[in-house]
Amino acid sequence: MDFLMSGLAACGACVFTNPLEVVKTRMQLQGELQAPGTYQRHYRNVFHAFITIGKVDGLAALQKGLAPALLYQFLMNGIRLGTYGLAEAGGYLHTAEGTYSPARSAAAGAMAGIMGAYLGSPIYMVKTHLQAQAASEIAVGHQYKHQGMFQALTEIGQKHGLVGLWRGALGGLPRVIVGSSTQLCTFSSTKDLLSQWEIFPPQSWKLALVAAMVSGIAVVLAMAPFDVACTRLYNQPTDAQGKGLMYRGILDALLQTARTEGIFGMYKEPSPQVLSNIMQCFSTFTVDQRCWDHEGSDWSPAVQSHPGSRVEVTDFQGQEMTCCQGLGWGNRWRENIIQA
Repeated sequence: MDFLMSGLAACGACVFTNPLEVVKTRMQLQGELQAPGTYQRHYRNVFHAFITIGKVDGLAALQKGLAPALLYQFLMNGIRLGTYGLAEAGGYLHTAEGTYSPARSAAAGAMAGIMGAYLGSPIYMVKTHLQAQAASEIAVGHQYKHQGMFQALTEIGQKHGLVGLWRGALGGLPRVIVGSSTQLCTFSSTKDLLSQWEIFPPQSWKLALVAAMVSGIAVVLAMAPFDVACTRLYNQPTDAQGKGLMYRGILDALLQTARTEGIFGMYKEPSPQVLSNIMQCFSTFTVDQRCWDHEGSDWSPAVQSHPGSRVEVTDFQGQEMTCCQGLGWGNRWRENIIQA
């Protein structure tokens, strides 16, 4: 049930963040291995990219790759957050003294991310291919001609087998290790710190939003170079054996990008990444929090029997419990139904 709730929460956020992912993918492929100023910039910034894609490819193109994106988010975050939740529930993220350990949280986040990302790698690769597909006048990067997710997976599997489906999977792991550990650690630590300072009410959406903003910026700073390299690894053309023609692996992709495009090539237009990460983090963790609040508790009937009551999240038996168990938020509450 933990895995299912986490996966569904991520899917809900994905519907809103997918257009940003389309923009991010194309901007990361724009000017691939070309020196700055030597290529035509179809997308000058995130806002110009939205307008250009809408005008040339149509508004529906902003949701290209939505099906594999939803499936990937379900698999990736269902496994990632669900596994992280089991680690939290088992007390592995706290020291012997019971204090929250950022190091253990980061390690658990990284391991959980590896599991989810490797299993979902073929879906992520197809998502990248579909999101990069564009009309010739605004096309960037290699253009695959997939008709949809299942057709793409079938074609790649028939041509190159399982090796072709998991092409780039190992190269994508550093991106997930860095991103997952940074996101889960910074979100948890920031929210815990804000709660201790009592800047916002314990259950306020503002608390989650500020934590998501801090986490989103930290993730992009740490993960952007790996994200650019991962996108290019997945999207590169292949030979008859399914071997990439441009990059030998993640390190080669990073080195080639740095040599030809400089440091800014590693951080190509980070704004869509920041916005996407903030929205994904805020939406996923907030929805997942609500699921955890309701799961396994008996306070719903009490709420229904007291219309207009104010609810403070607690344990229905009056016991102390960890709210949003599994996300490392570390705040303890009591369950009370308070008459309005």
